Amino acid sequence: MKFADFSRNVMITAENICRDIFLENRDSIKIKKEKVVVKNLVNIFNATLRLSNEKGFHAMSLRDLCQETGLSMGALYSYFSSKDDLLETIQEQGRRLAVKVLTEYIEKAGNPEEKLEAAVKSHLYLSEIMQDWFFFSYMETRYLDKEEHKKAIAGELYTEQLFIDILEQGKAQKKFKVDNAALTAAVIKAMLQDWYLKRWKYSRRVVSVEEYAEFLIGFIRSYIIPD
Repeated sequence: MKFADFSRNVMITAENICRDIFLENRDSIKIKKEKVVVKNLVNIFNATLRLSNEKGFHAMSLRDLCQETGLSMGALYSYFSSKDDLLETIQEQGRRLAVKVLTEYIEKAGNPEEKLEAAVKSHLYLSEIMQDWFFFSYMETRYLDKEEHKKAIAGELYTEQLFIDILEQGKAQKKFKVDNAALTAAVIKAMLQDWYLKRWKYSRRVVSVEEYAEFLIGFIRSYIIPD
């Protein structure tokens, strides 16, 4: 799986997710032209992530967002009733995209080894494309209300469960040697998070996302595949 091909596919998926959000919220969104809404939603989401990762979501004002997007205050309120509404929608959009992409690429794979490779690469490639959202989601989780915080935790556990299922499948087929699938999956998740939380470290070492993916897959295999 090449990063360039993956990137093209996911960008289309991101627009589709925004279209789904429009269709589900067409009663509350005052603009009715689908093409305009999708374009502006992508613009608003991307601008919010950029600003939030610079100064923090709670420090960002809607006026800041107007300047970044080129939209008026009235236009913003055509899509969202408040900053909390915007935050909830951004989190939901990111979670949907992550679930859709990860599930799709894992299901395409065949045996457990192929599924493991697909899971690692799709997660890393997605976090490279959506680096701002992944960082934003991780950093802003502590500020979410109780219900949204539960959803964020559920999303984290969902990703780990994907790896647990692959590891247990490989163990059942005697392809993997895993004593504790849940703990192994948690460590894999931490190594995946290191890519987007400490991106500067890999940039300084001139490590590409494809190089990191291949290294990580080899590292995991050396631990779980018996001699």
